[in-house]
Amino acid sequence: MDILKDLWLFMKERKKFWLAPIIIVLLLLGVLIVFGSGSSLAPFIYSIF
Repeated sequence: MDILKDLWLFMKERKKFWLAPIIIVLLLLGVLIVFGSGSSLAPFIYSIF
């Protein structure tokens, strides 16, 4: 959680709020790949990419 706090403080101080959507999308894709790799969702995930 400390990393998220530091990241937020960096974006707030440097006015780089455009990074937030990119980071959120990357985190969601990572979670989707990790949890979907061994499940029945795998064929649907592979068709997205």
